[in-house]
Amino acid sequence: MINAIVLIHAEANRIPETAQAVADIAGVSEVYSCAGDVDLIAIVKVRDHAQIAEVVTGAINKVEGVVQTTTHIAFRSYASADVEAAFSIGE
Repeated sequence: MINAIVLIHAEANRIPETAQAVADIAGVSEVYSCAGDVDLIAIVKVRDHAQIAEVVTGAINKVEGVVQTTTHIAFRSYASADVEAAFSIGE
C-alpha cells in the first residue's frame, strides 16, 4: 500500500463542497480542512504509483473548486509502536 499526502489549494467559497467531492473519490481515505498555507489535505491510499497519478491528476485536480495540488509520497519511518527504532545523539 502506498500512502500519499495531497495538499490542496481550493476556492475559498467552495471549500466544504470541494472537500466532500474529494472525499468521495476512490483511493482517498480522509480529507482534512486546514487553516494555514493550504485549504485541504487529502490522504490517498493506493496499491501502486500509477494509481496515485490516476487519483490525483485524473480525479482530484478535476474537482470543481480545486485550484492547485501538491503531492507528497509518505514513507513510514517510525511509529510509536516501533520497539526496534533507535535514536542516538552524537554517535
